[in-house]
Amino acid sequence: MDIKFEKCVPCRGGIPPLDDKSIAGLIVNIPTWDVQHEQSTYLAKKFKTKNFKQSMNFANLIFEISEEEGHHPKIIVEFSNIEVLWWTHKINGLHKNDFIMAAKTDDLFKQLNN
Repeated sequence: MDIKFEKCVPCRGGIPPLDDKSIAGLIVNIPTWDVQHEQSTYLAKKFKTKNFKQSMNFANLIFEISEEEGHHPKIIVEFSNIEVLWWTHKINGLHKNDFIMAAKTDDLFKQLNN
C-alpha cells in the first residue's frame, strides 16, 4: 500500500526516534524530501507555487490534513515559496507518521497543480 494512504498513529513520548536504517527504509517513499539533522532530525521540502494565494491555499490544505491526522508540521510561507518541515515533537526526531504526512503533503501539492 502507498504510504500516503496510511493513517498516523498517536505517538507517545518516551519512545526512541527512528534510527538511520529505519529512515533509509522509509525515505524511498518520499524521495524528493530531505532528511535534515540540526537540533533534531526532520524532513524538509520546498515547494514553489504560482503566487501567494496558491501558497496560502496549499498551507490551508496541509492544515486540514494535519488536523485530521493529529500531526502538525512547521510551515514557512514566503510569497510563492513554501517550506514544510515534519518531525515528531514528543520524541524530538522522526517517526513513521512524519513520512506518512510528507507523502500526503506531496499528494496535496499534485492535486493543487492539476
